[in-house]
Amino acid sequence: MSDSTLRQIAQLNKLSFLELQARWRSLLGAEPPAYHRRFLVKRLAYRIQELAYGGLSETTRAQMADILQDAGLDEQASIPGRGRMPKRPQDLLLAGTRLVREWNGRRYEVTVTATGFEFEGRPYRSLTAVAKAITGTHWNGRAFFGLVNGKESGR
Repeated sequence: MSDSTLRQIAQLNKLSFLELQARWRSLLGAEPPAYHRRFLVKRLAYRIQELAYGGLSETTRAQMADILQDAGLDEQASIPGRGRMPKRPQDLLLAGTRLVREWNGRRYEVTVTATGFEFEGRPYRSLTAVAKAITGTHWNGRAFFGLVNGKESGR
């Protein structure tokens, strides 16, 4: 790597979050995503190297597009700066699955739907939103319902 490229990358760690966002706009020509600082630094470092040394070959891009298509993901949404990755399936919870949790002496049932979850007749996009509706405070929904890596925990 050239001195200039290394210097630019090292400088990223010294920038404030607002300065990183401005740098994102200048290097990528788009609004920065609402991600944490570490992501912005890594992606900007890649972009600086990409501009200095060239990006991925067309063959590699084609292979990546094939992999994304086989996985059912949108190619453009997976490119940082061009939108968000589609939400992953609810860790392979099948529609119709019922999750049951007893909390504060009451039994709660949530049904997995094709688009999210249903609790007490209302749709929810995430288990975290359901857990918040039940408890009134923020919980990790998967933890609240005892799910770990798509399996029931032994608790």
